[in-house]
Amino acid sequence: MQTIETTAPQTPPDTQQIVNVATRLKTMARIQPYRRAIVYPASRDHNGRVTYSHLTFRQLDRESDCFAHGLEAAGIRRGTRTILMVRPSLELFALTYAMLKVGAVFVMVDPGMGVRRMLACLRESRAEALIGVPEAHVLRTLRRSCFKDVKIAVTVGKRWFWGGLTLKDIRALPWQPYPVADTGKDEMAAILFTTGSTGAAKGAVYTHAIFDAQVRLIKAQFGISPDEIDLPTFPLFSLFDAALGMTAVIPDMDPTRPAKVDPRKIIEAVVNQGVTNMFASPALLECVGRYGKANGIKLPPLKRVISSGAPASPAVIAQFAALLEEDAEIHTGYGATEAMPVSSFGSREILSETAPLTEQGFGVCVGRPIHKVEVRIIKISDTAIEAWSDDLLMADGEIGEITVSGDIVTPGYFERPMNDELSKIREGDRLWHRMGDLGWKDKKQRIWFCGRKGHRVLSAHGTLFTIPCEAIFNRHPAVFRSALVGVGPPAGQRPVICIELAPGHRRDDKKIILNELLELAAGNLLTERIDTFLFHPGFPVDIRHNAKIFREKLAVWAARKLGWRSIFLPKHSPARL
Repeated sequence: MQTIETTAPQTPPDTQQIVNVATRLKTMARIQPYRRAIVYPASRDHNGRVTYSHLTFRQLDRESDCFAHGLEAAGIRRGTRTILMVRPSLELFALTYAMLKVGAVFVMVDPGMGVRRMLACLRESRAEALIGVPEAHVLRTLRRSCFKDVKIAVTVGKRWFWGGLTLKDIRALPWQPYPVADTGKDEMAAILFTTGSTGAAKGAVYTHAIFDAQVRLIKAQFGISPDEIDLPTFPLFSLFDAALGMTAVIPDMDPTRPAKVDPRKIIEAVVNQGVTNMFASPALLECVGRYGKANGIKLPPLKRVISSGAPASPAVIAQFAALLEEDAEIHTGYGATEAMPVSSFGSREILSETAPLTEQGFGVCVGRPIHKVEVRIIKISDTAIEAWSDDLLMADGEIGEITVSGDIVTPGYFERPMNDELSKIREGDRLWHRMGDLGWKDKKQRIWFCGRKGHRVLSAHGTLFTIPCEAIFNRHPAVFRSALVGVGPPAGQRPVICIELAPGHRRDDKKIILNELLELAAGNLLTERIDTFLFHPGFPVDIRHNAKIFREKLAVWAARKLGWRSIFLPKHSPARL
């Protein structure tokens, strides 16, 4: 498998197609110069009302030009790998487009993944520059070994003892147009690290063509028009808005804690700004939907909600849909850092057709592949597949590994050839990405997600898949969520269901709940051999979306619990908790 180059290729522009998303911003600045591009909740007045600052498309284009001149003068040029650690703000937008204009490679790591894992990612990126808030530079001075290649430092905010430049220093005034770099379609544009929710976090290499393809496909799939206003609660997706011509309203929230969002602030932004589109994780939708239901809230401006990051349950979709007008719809998307978006479909079809099947254990339907993206289901394997063969294909209706091909598929990971071998399959000039997810296709060519490949349980009686099995127990009114894990030797694991109770049921009699869960298990072919349950106070979940369950951690916890206090229960034995 070919190793990804560590520096951006400098192929002469006449030998490959020139692609750079920053040109889309310039187009929008010409077409709609005085329309707001970014709206930021700057503060609150003495009456508690939000006061907003903003940049128009013309201002954003010019501001990013000023930063581009300054970056180049500071030594951040085409191909320079640059860590970008800036909070959602007007400056984040301007800096990102400045880096695209220069042709620099921005490195983004989610700080919410924890300091230790974040530092490992930053060390692996071998970045030559760092643009970040003061806290990032404090970390750089304390952990120099993780930033040993950084030669250029720019502080966004107050600079203290660490030296280097400030954002004010690189804001070259007066404004002069900056010529957008003639980057090739296969030239590296960014390194975006995965959350590492099922293993080590890895840097997915994004080319300029991939960013451009994402903008095109998102616009076509959802029918987005330039007169729309977006509330992107995941910062990375907000960067697409300016290229799409949408106004981006930066939400007043901690983007690393969507499950802990203040729902009043999200509702406030939607109503104040007339938000028509919102991107949100299922955890945020559940939080805002629950509050909205309890308080009779309606959100008439919202016409479209796009949910991604983890499967959204039909219950969460129905609860949030009740806040919307009849012509509005919630779209659930499917994808990964290495390939997004892959598929999508709307809440009307979900609630009318697929939701009942999800509750019966068919998996979570994530819709049909979007335009120009192809999905194939192949045999489950934990080993590398060097070249494509039609013998790999599974028939419709059979569970296998989901593979994806299209313009949105990343070419590989940054300097991780072993991971490239395990995740990519070559078919001539075509590249397939193995999603690491399991699922199947129905006769309507819809994809049904059945869980992560690494989370399947290989029991003595056959293979169990997480999402279908958990759906059986999630129907219980006392269950907030459940998680299937395997305990014991890999070839003959004991299937264990971990249960997180809903807030209103945590004081209920667990013996009664347990007996009811046992009855549910016995009544379904998928779960009839599961008779081990553990109650957990609160599942560990991913930082980025607060929705993906860390089943590896639960498996360790379950093994420890069963080692000193077994609750392996025959179907008619009294519960021992």
